[in-house]
Amino acid sequence: MSERTYKATLSQSQGREGWSVIFRHPVLLDRATGKPGRRVRRGLGTKDKTEARRLISQLNELLADRTFWQTSSLFTATMRFTPIVVDIFYHDMVPETTDAFMIRDSVIPLPRSSDSGYRRVLLLGTTGGGKTTLVRQLIGTDPHSERFPSTSTAKTTVADTEILLSPGPFRAVVTFLPRNQVRDYVEECMSAAALVAYYGASDAEVRRRLLNHVDQRFRLSYVLGTGDPTLVDEDDLDDEEAPTSDESAGIDLTVTQALVRSSAERLRSIAAAHAPALREELEATPADERAFEELFEESFDNRLRDDERFQTIADKFIDEIERRFELLRAGKLEKTKQGWPRSWSYESEDRQTFLKVVSRFSSNYAPYFGTLLAPLVNGIRSAGPFAPSWTDHPPAVVLFDVEGLGHTTDSAASLPTAITRRLESVDAVLLVDNATQPMQAAAVAAMRSLASSGQTAKLIVCFTHFDAVTGDNIPTFKLKEQHVLASAENALTSIGEQLGSFAERALRQRFASACFFLGGLDRTLTLNTKLEKRTVAQLQELLRTIDAIVVKPEPVPSRPVYDRVNLALAVQQAAEEFHAAWDARLGIIAKTGVLKEHLAERWDDEYLGLKPVADLHRELQENIYRFIQTPVVWTGAVPSDDEKQLVFAAFALSISLHLLVVVAARLRDEAVSEWQRAFGISGKGSSFVRAKIIAADIYDKAAPIPGVAPSPERHKFLNDVMDAVRKAAETHNITLR
Repeated sequence: MSERTYKATLSQSQGREGWSVIFRHPVLLDRATGKPGRRVRRGLGTKDKTEARRLISQLNELLADRTFWQTSSLFTATMRFTPIVVDIFYHDMVPETTDAFMIRDSVIPLPRSSDSGYRRVLLLGTTGGGKTTLVRQLIGTDPHSERFPSTSTAKTTVADTEILLSPGPFRAVVTFLPRNQVRDYVEECMSAAALVAYYGASDAEVRRRLLNHVDQRFRLSYVLGTGDPTLVDEDDLDDEEAPTSDESAGIDLTVTQALVRSSAERLRSIAAAHAPALREELEATPADERAFEELFEESFDNRLRDDERFQTIADKFIDEIERRFELLRAGKLEKTKQGWPRSWSYESEDRQTFLKVVSRFSSNYAPYFGTLLAPLVNGIRSAGPFAPSWTDHPPAVVLFDVEGLGHTTDSAASLPTAITRRLESVDAVLLVDNATQPMQAAAVAAMRSLASSGQTAKLIVCFTHFDAVTGDNIPTFKLKEQHVLASAENALTSIGEQLGSFAERALRQRFASACFFLGGLDRTLTLNTKLEKRTVAQLQELLRTIDAIVVKPEPVPSRPVYDRVNLALAVQQAAEEFHAAWDARLGIIAKTGVLKEHLAERWDDEYLGLKPVADLHRELQENIYRFIQTPVVWTGAVPSDDEKQLVFAAFALSISLHLLVVVAARLRDEAVSEWQRAFGISGKGSSFVRAKIIAADIYDKAAPIPGVAPSPERHKFLNDVMDAVRKAAETHNITLR
């Protein structure tokens, strides 16, 4: 087979003056095939065609000379070629390390309770549970005229939202998703649209799939519009909801609508060009119906992404997305070397002006579809003299509102690692749950995580929609409270059975001392009704509870002593439970009640509900938490249960932090090449082969089950985990013998 030739070509999008380059990269892996040859398209930073051709010529020199295909040649290339050419070629070979939180922190630093009177508060809850509505009450924004932050019964908060209540001007800093991630989302939407088009879906359904990602985190419709202006009719809105923003100025949505419609039509045509031949080809090799459809959809996606017509459509969408940034009039936009927006910052003395400008990055308001940038945001931090109307003393708090926990049916589900990392840095965790429903499994999972990581003392429970709790048998507030708490009783008992008595004990203490019942949060609260008076009183007590939560108890002099053998058994149990759950997900063995899930074809800490890093961390954390509740002996007098609880909690927290580092390194950082190899598998039987690679070459090596028969991998895994526990023990003067 002849060696593949790589060549760069010049490109210019319709309606744009700047020139771009398109080429297949000889080193970077194609996200669809897992083989070298990723398609790259980048702006050249010039409108001059002669200069653009000169840059293309340099890039073709790089592509033709294999000596430049190593990162070690970066310095040599820098000395020989124009900087933008070097950046384009080596950018993803030597990726930029970007910490979005630190970027935001460099613009608006957040105070800590250790050196100020501020409290950091993290809000957790299921999608639609009301946590963002609670944020509105705590910062005092009007639910109708200001709409900040945005709320919805569906998944609304998909980016980290951080709000600092502070004196001075209103300030904001926004960080954005990397270009590659946005491109991935766009291509996944396009692939889904092409698939339903092949199956005969209507034009409207094809456009809907094109503009809304399957996991609801990326809604292209917010940025580009719905493609159908009749879907949002301002005549259907109340007067108070009528749009007042001029954000659409400078954006010709008719052009964008035409792009969406034509793209949907072209995707239908591309699908028709590939699907029949592919189906005929696959039908020649017998397989059961489910396996056939999986193979067809996977192969269909690969062929789409390898089609230049498909990539050209994606190029146009990316161009259209970038145009939205060009229309930003206020604030300061910072970009990467490649020209993609990295962050945006803004300051204003006027509250209404500030909220109007910032709404482009946070709003989900339908009349603004086609102008919003919210889906491209991975974090937004605001600061200013926000304050609730129902208190004369503005709270000194930093609020963290993160993505909802979803609607999992498994109370043993894992929290995302991003939330696990955030837990350690906050003072309070507001667990928000809907009082009209039994406590959701995701909320129970959050409580399990707090308990097993020793952070139950941070827990504050807020039951929302309390005004909707009605019934002939619960006519009074007290009876309603008892009714709501009864729904949590089974959850607390279950956690006690699974994690031990100290976990249940700690949680019950928090329910007794830090539990609040809130109704009417979706309106501006006055003191005109009993409900509003009661809710205001509850909110005021909530703020007092938050303020007092950092009070540290007296240290316990007596220290526990543990047996290493028992720790090894806990690690073994954790590894067994991790493998049992993932073997079922990967389809290797059957397990009642567990659906076999097709693993997403790209790597991250998590994707579409699959969280291997978080799962292994949770299994280790919970099994080791059970272990630390049973020390062999105490160095002094046996402490009281309250004192034991304090010791166990502090030890568990340190262990959790050390374990997350170990798990992320073993299961993610040290297994990058294996993940890439697994996701590069395609063709008949690829799902099974991929599952075997993940199970045998990743999971078995990252978390081998310790047993009687020793092996270097088992020894290293056990030693890594025990070393993490040992470091935590040394911090707290605890003995492992």
